Amino acid sequence: MTMTDLTLDGMRGDVADALDLAADAVRDDDDLLRLGLDSISLMRLAALWRKAGSGVTFAELMERRTLGEWWQLVRAPGGAAEQATIVTAAQNEPFPLATMQHAYWVGRTDGQVLGGVGAHFYNEFDGREVDPARLGEAVAALVARHPMLRCRFLDDGTQQIMAEPAWRGLTTRDLRGLPADQVESVLAQVRDELSHTRLDVGRGEVFDVSLSLLPGQTCRVHVKIEMLVADAHSFRVLLADLAAAYRGESLPPVSIDYPSYLATIAANPPAGRDAAMAYWRERLPELPSGPELPLDKTPAQITRPAVGRRFHWLSAQQWEELSARAREHGVTLSMVFLTAFAEVLAAWSTNHRFVLNLPLYDRRPIHPEAADLVGDFTNLLLLEVNAEGELGFAERARLLQERFTSDMRHSAYSGVEVLRDLARGGAGRGVTAPVVFTSALSLGELFGADVRGCFGEPGWTMSQTPQVWLDCQVTEREGGLFVNWDAVEELFPEGVLDAMFGGFVGVLGWLVEGDWSVGVPVSVPVRPRGEVGVVSGRLVHEGFFEYAAACPDAVALVWGDSGRLTYGELAERVLVVAGA
Repeated sequence: MTMTDLTLDGMRGDVADALDLAADAVRDDDDLLRLGLDSISLMRLAALWRKAGSGVTFAELMERRTLGEWWQLVRAPGGAAEQATIVTAAQNEPFPLATMQHAYWVGRTDGQVLGGVGAHFYNEFDGREVDPARLGEAVAALVARHPMLRCRFLDDGTQQIMAEPAWRGLTTRDLRGLPADQVESVLAQVRDELSHTRLDVGRGEVFDVSLSLLPGQTCRVHVKIEMLVADAHSFRVLLADLAAAYRGESLPPVSIDYPSYLATIAANPPAGRDAAMAYWRERLPELPSGPELPLDKTPAQITRPAVGRRFHWLSAQQWEELSARAREHGVTLSMVFLTAFAEVLAAWSTNHRFVLNLPLYDRRPIHPEAADLVGDFTNLLLLEVNAEGELGFAERARLLQERFTSDMRHSAYSGVEVLRDLARGGAGRGVTAPVVFTSALSLGELFGADVRGCFGEPGWTMSQTPQVWLDCQVTEREGGLFVNWDAVEELFPEGVLDAMFGGFVGVLGWLVEGDWSVGVPVSVPVRPRGEVGVVSGRLVHEGFFEYAAACPDAVALVWGDSGRLTYGELAERVLVVAGA
């Protein structure tokens, strides 16, 4: 497709497909966010139209929001994109790590705070009569199609595709003759080992697939993949290809490989990178740190971080009700979940201005088969949250969406690079971003029907990332929305994570029917004594005066039957005493 093929009606059809509407239902002046387009759909449309020769960007689509305005962008002088020239990387030679790969590689080494663990996905499928021989052959076909499954990571911070994989074949555990209690014991041991063991990526151990045969012709398929070689979309690609190979379909090689993709991106840096770098470096002195949550111990005291999962499932009806309310208020559904998460964090945090770490799906359409590649294409955005003052939920969400849109225009300079600048320049003041929000909405079902048909229903699942305290994830799963928190259990006082997650689930329920013009009701129980808290480097009184400036009329002190002082009044009296 060329720029001459990109027409208004063609774009209308693309938008209609993304919204699952008839083309004539999309008018030139419709606010498309109100019709239901979310950020990932916008990224896909921008990528699709850039592939067709347009220079339109995600941020431009987010800001203008109507098809008529988008068409004017495409038609404007200079609206055509420069096409990347593919750089073919040398076969089987070491090549540099991508930005996020390097962060994962450093974080998994011993000696890093909350490090020494791999960044990986782990999932179990509970099915019937999966054939071990066919599954082993399917994995072999998968390895042949996707070279990153044969990748090793060298001590000098490079990576190399090997001719042969480190994977030596399918492990099959035959538990069919064991009593039920022993079966459960073995499965629990396997789960604990696979979900927490750090693979030897220096030898090329980057994934594992195994099979447990269970009584009654049932079975469990265990799948583990290192994020060094596969991001969330790549994991979907791998599972779909594995199911196709298991059904006997051929898997032809992809005609571009990940080393060539990285080399091409390096030779064709994204437009606006210099401006993005200047934007973030100007903001460095003002960026806050992550949420200051109650801790049971300092992160440095934890030598073997173990992640636990809490999850909640929203039905298709609840999904639709939330989507309708998001459209009504002009925000994306991802932003609704992000704002809810931020409000709960703010209720528990001692600071109400903080940054969250947002992974972005940044696979550039430089080649017709780029979507079939397996690798890490993740970018990060450090999003500043300002939860100060008393605002209604809808206004909070709109303001956060405006901040997100503004920052996305400068995402050519990644959050990892921003954190490096903070650390190098000394401006960081200990700034970290250990709390993550990951939205995979509009990427489709995490486990497609073909995958479930071959291997069974998805069961227990978990992800782990070094140096992350808490990761809130939203995915499409089993016809609804699956919302989970993956957190380092040992870091938090007993009961805190349960209380925080319970509050979050309560907020989601309130959002279905509550009044978005008022603030979110988040209950925070009395915190346990003796908690460590976060060492922020701030003085004790700073938070008080910040809150007094933001909410001077909020009640600070109450005594007797009618005695009360607002924060503004108390701050004034404190300053008088200090002055004296």
